[in-house]
Amino acid sequence: MTSPQRRSRATEAFYGRRRGKTLKAPQAEALSALLPVLKLDLSSPPPSLFSELWPNPVSATRLEIGFGGGEHLLHRAQENPGTGFIGVEPFVNSMAKMLAGLESEGLENIRLYDDDATRVLDWLPDASLDRIDLLYPDPWPKKKHWKRRFVSRLNLDRFARVLKPGGRFGFASDIDTYINWTLAHIAAHPEFEWTARTASDWREPWEGWPGTRYEAKAIREGRTPCYLEFERLG
Repeated sequence: MTSPQRRSRATEAFYGRRRGKTLKAPQAEALSALLPVLKLDLSSPPPSLFSELWPNPVSATRLEIGFGGGEHLLHRAQENPGTGFIGVEPFVNSMAKMLAGLESEGLENIRLYDDDATRVLDWLPDASLDRIDLLYPDPWPKKKHWKRRFVSRLNLDRFARVLKPGGRFGFASDIDTYINWTLAHIAAHPEFEWTARTASDWREPWEGWPGTRYEAKAIREGRTPCYLEFERLG
């Protein structure tokens, strides 16, 4: 069961919008019909056999934090039917769009949460994940807001607890200050190591990368995406 300490740590402030324009009818219907079924119940402990979180057997587990419209999450879930995915997205419009796509694809290997990702991280069992993806997170570009960035020592501690030894943390961004911020935090953390050996390791996306709307916008506006991958040591 989640310890009182983990529960209190999960109540940190969430920064960002919750809702945008009025949802289209198919998206609203998918949101009301599917989210209650697929949403994680954090009031109960995770199953003792964590793979039972999904209806069909899975051999690996992944978490994507802030999946936006769900392009990457849906693509990865479709190409890896034997992997169980957890997607976290507090923005209602993005969640609704992803659910409409999930319904059309008929995927059964995704579970969801529509609030603060730290709550999910504190709920997950130790060494339960093979990978965590944080793709094009809000960069909070003003220096006075950098403390709001999701990459922090506390959240890297959370990542280290829930990732299996050898598990990976993938980070993508087009904002130089956030890339440098992340590398500095990783360098200061004893349980992670940057896996890059050549320049192509951060200049080229990971195998099977489908692209995202945020990446396309960055390229249109002349910014260069960067793809960082870190290994959980142990």
